[in-house]
Amino acid sequence: MVFKCEQTDLTDICDIINDAALAYKGIIPADMWKEPYMPQDELEKQINEGVQFWCWKENGEMMGVMGIQFKNDVTLIRHAYVRSVYRNKGIGSKLLAHLASIAQTPVLIGTWAAAIWAIAFYKKHGFRLLSRSETEMLLKKYWSIPERQVETSVVLATAEWKGE
Repeated sequence: MVFKCEQTDLTDICDIINDAALAYKGIIPADMWKEPYMPQDELEKQINEGVQFWCWKENGEMMGVMGIQFKNDVTLIRHAYVRSVYRNKGIGSKLLAHLASIAQTPVLIGTWAAAIWAIAFYKKHGFRLLSRSETEMLLKKYWSIPERQVETSVVLATAEWKGE
Protein backbone atom coordinates (compact mmCIF):
# COMPACT_ATOMS: atom_id res chain seq x y z
CA MET A 1 0.00 0.00 0.00
CA VAL A 2 1.02 3.64 -0.49
CA PHE A 3 2.03 5.55 2.62
CA LYS A 4 3.43 9.02 3.21
CA CYS A 5 6.94 8.69 4.60
CA GLU A 6 7.80 9.93 8.06
CA GLN A 7 11.02 11.27 9.59
CA THR A 8 11.62 7.78 11.00
CA ASP A 9 11.76 6.38 7.43
CA LEU A 10 14.93 8.24 6.34
CA THR A 11 17.22 5.21 6.65
CA ASP A 12 14.86 3.01 4.62
CA ILE A 13 14.43 5.72 1.97
CA CYS A 14 18.22 6.06 1.63
CA ASP A 15 18.67 2.29 1.47
CA ILE A 16 16.12 1.97 -1.34
CA ILE A 17 17.52 4.91 -3.32
CA ASN A 18 21.10 3.69 -3.02
CA ASP A 19 20.21 0.09 -3.85
CA ALA A 20 18.08 1.00 -6.87
CA ALA A 21 20.51 3.67 -8.12
CA LEU A 22 23.16 1.01 -8.70
CA ALA A 23 21.38 0.55 -12.04
CA TYR A 24 22.91 3.90 -13.08
CA LYS A 25 26.50 2.86 -12.35
CA GLY A 26 28.37 2.68 -15.64
CA ILE A 27 25.35 4.17 -17.46
CA ILE A 28 25.29 7.81 -16.38
CA PRO A 29 28.42 9.94 -16.85
CA ALA A 30 31.17 8.70 -14.54
CA ASP A 31 31.70 12.21 -13.18
CA MET A 32 28.08 12.24 -11.95
CA TRP A 33 28.24 8.88 -10.17
CA LYS A 34 29.00 8.81 -6.45
CA GLU A 35 28.66 6.29 -3.64
CA PRO A 36 26.46 6.42 -1.85
CA TYR A 37 24.36 7.83 -4.65
CA MET A 38 22.30 9.79 -2.12
CA PRO A 39 23.76 10.26 1.36
CA GLN A 40 21.28 10.84 4.17
CA ASP A 41 22.25 14.52 4.54
CA GLU A 42 21.40 15.09 0.87
CA LEU A 43 18.06 13.34 1.38
CA GLU A 44 17.34 15.60 4.35
CA LYS A 45 18.24 18.64 2.22
CA GLN A 46 15.77 17.50 -0.47
CA ILE A 47 13.04 17.12 2.16
CA ASN A 48 13.83 20.56 3.59
CA GLU A 49 13.46 21.95 0.04
CA GLY A 50 9.93 20.56 -0.13
CA VAL A 51 10.23 17.04 -1.54
CA GLN A 52 7.60 14.83 0.12
CA PHE A 53 8.39 11.13 -0.03
CA TRP A 54 5.78 8.42 -0.40
CA CYS A 55 6.47 4.72 -0.21
CA TRP A 56 5.03 1.33 -1.07
CA LYS A 57 4.94 -1.08 1.85
CA GLU A 58 3.81 -4.69 2.11
CA ASN A 59 3.93 -6.67 5.34
CA GLY A 60 5.69 -3.73 6.99
CA GLU A 61 8.53 -3.70 4.46
CA MET A 62 9.27 -0.59 2.39
CA MET A 63 9.82 -1.70 -1.19
CA GLY A 64 9.83 1.54 -3.18
CA VAL A 65 9.85 5.30 -2.78
CA MET A 66 8.91 8.30 -4.88
CA GLY A 67 9.04 11.98 -4.09
CA ILE A 68 6.72 14.78 -5.10
CA GLN A 69 7.51 18.48 -5.01
CA PHE A 70 4.98 21.22 -5.58
CA LYS A 71 6.70 24.14 -7.34
CA ASN A 72 4.41 27.06 -8.18
CA ASP A 73 2.73 26.12 -11.47
CA VAL A 74 4.09 22.56 -11.77
CA THR A 75 4.46 19.37 -9.77
CA LEU A 76 7.78 17.54 -9.91
CA ILE A 77 8.17 13.80 -9.45
CA ARG A 78 11.54 13.31 -7.76
CA HIS A 79 13.66 10.33 -6.79
CA ALA A 80 11.58 7.39 -8.00
CA TYR A 81 13.18 4.13 -6.89
CA VAL A 82 12.15 0.54 -6.24
CA ARG A 83 14.37 -1.86 -4.32
CA SER A 84 16.14 -4.00 -6.95
CA VAL A 85 14.64 -7.28 -5.67
CA TYR A 86 11.11 -5.88 -6.16
CA ARG A 87 11.47 -4.36 -9.62
CA ASN A 88 8.95 -5.10 -12.37
CA LYS A 89 6.15 -5.90 -9.92
CA GLY A 90 4.09 -2.73 -10.48
CA ILE A 91 5.33 -0.85 -7.41
CA GLY A 92 6.67 2.13 -9.36
CA SER A 93 3.45 2.27 -11.38
CA LYS A 94 1.34 2.35 -8.21
CA LEU A 95 3.46 5.08 -6.63
CA LEU A 96 3.41 7.15 -9.82
CA ALA A 97 -0.37 6.80 -10.14
CA HIS A 98 -0.86 7.90 -6.54
CA LEU A 99 1.41 10.93 -6.85
CA ALA A 100 -0.14 11.93 -10.17
CA SER A 101 -3.56 11.73 -8.50
CA ILE A 102 -2.59 14.29 -5.85
CA ALA A 103 -0.94 16.69 -8.31
CA GLN A 104 -3.06 19.73 -9.10
CA THR A 105 -0.73 21.16 -11.73
CA PRO A 106 1.06 19.63 -14.75
CA VAL A 107 3.61 16.99 -13.73
CA LEU A 108 7.24 17.12 -14.84
CA ILE A 109 9.83 14.38 -14.34
CA GLY A 110 13.56 14.73 -14.83
CA THR A 111 15.80 11.73 -15.34
CA TRP A 112 19.15 10.85 -16.82
CA ALA A 113 19.11 10.79 -20.63
CA ALA A 114 21.01 7.48 -20.56
CA ALA A 115 18.40 5.83 -18.29
CA ILE A 116 16.39 4.49 -21.20
CA TRP A 117 14.44 2.12 -18.93
CA ALA A 118 13.23 5.07 -16.84
CA ILE A 119 12.24 7.06 -19.91
CA ALA A 120 10.34 4.04 -21.27
CA PHE A 121 8.58 3.60 -17.90
CA TYR A 122 7.35 7.21 -17.87
CA LYS A 123 6.31 7.08 -21.53
CA LYS A 124 4.31 3.92 -20.80
CA HIS A 125 2.44 5.98 -18.19
CA GLY A 126 1.53 8.77 -20.60
CA PHE A 127 4.44 11.16 -20.18
CA ARG A 128 6.05 12.70 -23.23
CA LEU A 129 9.69 13.57 -23.74
CA LEU A 130 10.27 17.30 -24.12
CA SER A 131 12.65 19.01 -26.53
CA ARG A 132 16.28 19.65 -25.58
CA SER A 133 15.75 23.42 -25.34
CA GLU A 134 12.64 23.08 -23.18
CA THR A 135 14.38 20.45 -21.02
CA GLU A 136 17.31 22.77 -20.31
CA MET A 137 15.02 25.69 -19.51
CA LEU A 138 12.86 23.60 -17.16
CA LEU A 139 15.76 21.94 -15.36
CA LYS A 140 17.26 25.35 -14.64
CA LYS A 141 13.93 26.84 -13.58
CA TYR A 142 12.51 24.10 -11.32
CA TRP A 143 15.44 21.92 -10.22
CA SER A 144 18.59 22.76 -8.24
CA ILE A 145 21.08 20.50 -9.99
CA PRO A 146 24.62 20.94 -11.33
CA GLU A 147 25.07 22.18 -14.90
CA ARG A 148 26.61 18.82 -15.84
CA GLN A 149 23.41 17.08 -14.74
CA VAL A 150 21.36 19.52 -16.82
CA GLU A 151 23.50 18.59 -19.84
CA THR A 152 22.90 14.88 -19.35
CA SER A 153 19.23 14.80 -18.34
CA VAL A 154 15.82 14.84 -19.98
CA VAL A 155 12.41 16.07 -18.84
CA LEU A 156 9.11 14.34 -19.45
CA ALA A 157 5.69 15.91 -18.94
CA THR A 158 2.03 15.00 -18.62
CA ALA A 159 -0.41 15.96 -21.37
CA GLU A 160 -1.52 18.97 -19.29
CA TRP A 161 1.89 20.59 -19.84
CA LYS A 162 1.49 23.13 -22.62
CA GLY A 163 5.08 24.34 -22.63
CA GLU A 164 6.65 27.68 -21.99
